[in-house]
Amino acid sequence: MMAQKQSEKPAAKGRPRSFDTDAALANAMEVFWAKSYAGASLNDLTEAMGINRPSLYAAFGNKDELFKQAFDLYEIERLAYVFGALDAPTAREVVRQLLAGTIDNVTGGARGCFWVTALVSCNDANPLMQQDVQARVDVFRDLIADRFQRAIDAGEFGQPSSAEAMALYLIAVLQGLSIQAGSGASREQLQGVAEATLAIWPSA
Repeated sequence: MMAQKQSEKPAAKGRPRSFDTDAALANAMEVFWAKSYAGASLNDLTEAMGINRPSLYAAFGNKDELFKQAFDLYEIERLAYVFGALDAPTAREVVRQLLAGTIDNVTGGARGCFWVTALVSCNDANPLMQQDVQARVDVFRDLIADRFQRAIDAGEFGQPSSAEAMALYLIAVLQGLSIQAGSGASREQLQGVAEATLAIWPSA
């Protein structure tokens, strides 16, 4: 999870590509986001990317590698708010910003979260891809748990608390927002969930 943009690799010698690989990858991300890993066929992907299958394989490898690169792009472009939230001065503000960022994310473009649809669709379709997605989620959980532990150590929680449990709870809420968005919940309804979460949040 939380991929960092890597420097461009030198293009292989030979016939130059006749398409924009960045634009093609962005289009592939949108297909995976809307249809999930399992639901996105190679025909769906090549049509959206404006290329044929040989070009897809030459530029991105197989479907699994394309999915990983699309996931990296999603993290770079759509999850930048996570790092800003983790730098917030209090645990409550971390939660508020993550809730707000998630609502913005799951109600913009394809409804729902790339992570959630990926976890569900990869579980049966491709266990190796499911492991990759779960590893990304685990990194996210650990980042939040580390931030909450610092808040606990600073005395922000008025009662004994487990940083890991609170991180898992928050992730469950964030995933729930995604599922509700995908089921058609309005932005106002999701904001109501966020307000209820903050109302019962145990830190000051």
